[in-house]
Amino acid sequence: MSTQPSQPAALFSPALAARFDQFVTLYPVKRSALVPMLLYAQDETGYLSDAVIAEVAERVGVSELEVRNVISYYSLLRTRPAGKFHVQVCTNISCMLRGGNEILEHCKKKLGVPNKGVTSDGVFSLEEVECIGACSWAPAAQVNYDFHENLTPESIDRVLADYRGRAGK
Repeated sequence: MSTQPSQPAALFSPALAARFDQFVTLYPVKRSALVPMLLYAQDETGYLSDAVIAEVAERVGVSELEVRNVISYYSLLRTRPAGKFHVQVCTNISCMLRGGNEILEHCKKKLGVPNKGVTSDGVFSLEEVECIGACSWAPAAQVNYDFHENLTPESIDRVLADYRGRAGK
C-alpha cells in the first residue's frame, strides 16, 4: 500500500504553467520574466495571492519580497480581489487639470464604493491611479485593459452601463 502524500492543487492551468516555463527561457536573466508572469497570473487567478507570489518568485529565482516590491510599483498589479471590471481613473496632472478628480468622485458615487473598493455584486472595482499614459486625451480611465478618454460624467456613465451589460447584471 502506497502512502505517498497527495499533490497540492495546481495554482495555474497547465497552459499557463507551460507558458511560464517558456517565459524564463526567453530572457537572458530569468527575473526579466517577472512582470509578464505576474500579469498573466493575475489574469488567470483574479489577483496576486500569497501563494501566487511565492510560486512566481520561485519560478524566476527571486525572493517574495522582491516580487512584492515590483507589485507595489505597478498599478495594474493587485494583491486583493477586484471586480470583474476594474476601473482605474487617472488623477495625475493632465487628467486632474481636465477633470480627473471629478470623474473619480463621480465613479465613487455611481458605483457606491470608495477608492480600492469593490461593488457588492463583484462587477466593478474602482481605483485612483497616478498615470495611465493617456495625457493627450485627458481625463482618462482604464477598465481592465481598455482605455476610455476625454471623459465627462455622462460618458463615464455610458462606459459603466456598457460594462454592466456585459456582466449580465
